[in-house]
Amino acid sequence: MSENPRVPLSVLDLAVVPAGGTGAQAVRAAVDLAVDLDRLGYHRVWYAEHHLSPGVGSASPAVLAAAVAARTERIRVGSGAVLLSTTSPLVAAEQFGTIAALHPGRVDLGLGRAFAPPGGPKDGAPGGTAPGDTVPVAAAPAAPADAPAAPAPRPALGPRVVDGLYVPGAPPIDGSDSVLRERLRAQKRVVGASRTPAAFRDELGLVLGLRAGDYAEADGTRHVAPPVEGADFDLWVLASSAGESARVAGELGLPIAANFHVSPATTLDTIAAYRAAFRPGVLDRPYVVVSADVLVAETTAEARALATPFADWVLSIRRGAAGAVAYPHPDDAVPWEERAADERAVVADRVDTRVVGAPADVVARLETLQRVTGADELLITTATHDPADARRSFALLAGAWGVAPGADAGAATAGDPHLTLV
Repeated sequence: MSENPRVPLSVLDLAVVPAGGTGAQAVRAAVDLAVDLDRLGYHRVWYAEHHLSPGVGSASPAVLAAAVAARTERIRVGSGAVLLSTTSPLVAAEQFGTIAALHPGRVDLGLGRAFAPPGGPKDGAPGGTAPGDTVPVAAAPAAPADAPAAPAPRPALGPRVVDGLYVPGAPPIDGSDSVLRERLRAQKRVVGASRTPAAFRDELGLVLGLRAGDYAEADGTRHVAPPVEGADFDLWVLASSAGESARVAGELGLPIAANFHVSPATTLDTIAAYRAAFRPGVLDRPYVVVSADVLVAETTAEARALATPFADWVLSIRRGAAGAVAYPHPDDAVPWEERAADERAVVADRVDTRVVGAPADVVARLETLQRVTGADELLITTATHDPADARRSFALLAGAWGVAPGADAGAATAGDPHLTLV
């Protein structure tokens, strides 16, 4: 056990669909997992928004969050993230405001700007595809004159070690890849994502204004949303680069979740841009959650065996015509040493930064991640073929990390003195 108190652990659940399984089974497994997480003492559980991916059952974060809130007692529930390319900020706020009315003090509304192809244009920095990744939309309004200037995005760096943390270079993914572009176009047609998001600052301002009860359009027209006004949810921003999402989150004084598990090459810059832009707003000091892909087993050998399909899964996300495949069984996965060199290059950043092993080794690596990023909280995601392996992984991690069962759900946010609302 570390001499210093460890930061809270939370979970991002994708409701992974295993090969041979169904989406309905994945959703039920996600709810069962949340009951475990509540009992084990995890701080929050979030659900991502993914559409038309055979291997991911998390398509409706609000529905999953509501179902889980009804089955649990103390864990916070929320989205990581609702995507503003498909859902308006008003609808998202109404959904999560409704949940918060029934479960006050336990709800998080996490927003991401859009869903971009890996390596495609998003905030001027390379990275992987995930909720929180961004694509250019309208230009944001000018920041207040007294706001600190965010640093300009730096050129992508190669692999390096920063104070013990391995930071890979950006994967060699071409945003003009015809397969990825056609997949994105096809998904957009079926999803019906026809809305054009406004400037991100305006989208967030809409939610904050409706919650405060003082939202008005530029012409003075006022609007009231009863489920949102006074709603007891926390608003979050998810980001994968040092661009607009990180900057606006800082300027509004909102908490941020940085996607190390999908874009490890850009996470340090994301956090630096957020902290540089931060001014007191919703919070009086920055609050950073950092995600990590983790798989724990009793022994390192067992963990590595269970982790074998991960490379196939990531490859399907980054190159596949249909997106994330149903998660393969370990016996059906391609061993790393037999994988083609070009495939290794595409997925190595995520494979090499996935935290896999026995409990003590995993804890040591997570402590390094927390120290180097200065994270106030870690957000753990775990993908396995058998849901029982994921449940065991979370139980082993909770025991090794020292998660306190029954901890107050607000202890790491509103209850923290440095995060007092201003």
